[in-house]
Amino acid sequence: MRLASKDIDEYIGLQSENKKGILSEIRQTIKKAVPEAEELISYQMPAFRFHGMLVWYASFKNHYSIFIRHHILSVFKDELIPFGLSKSKSAIKIPLNEPVPIQLLTKIVKYGAKVNLENAQLKTKGGK
Repeated sequence: MRLASKDIDEYIGLQSENKKGILSEIRQTIKKAVPEAEELISYQMPAFRFHGMLVWYASFKNHYSIFIRHHILSVFKDELIPFGLSKSKSAIKIPLNEPVPIQLLTKIVKYGAKVNLENAQLKTKGGK
């Protein structure tokens, strides 16, 4: 459920108990994978930024979604086969009764952080 919140603690606090647990698990997984990432609310959803936007996540009526740029998710297309993807192929849609895919999320977020850092370094060197 996308609620107007000013920070992630408030966003998670406004959810049902089941959704609080899921969102907290996603949050902790991302924090552990990329501890330097900055937390923020973006598009009314919890998000992380690391040399550019990295990941967003949110709960909805019957599922939760993890939003990651399409070019990052496409690298993991074979591993994402068991999951539903949004029409834009930029969000993993998981039913609320399914566990957070911690190992896969960790791999995806670490890869996204690496790509963001490499792109930022290229920009500072005038390569892009």
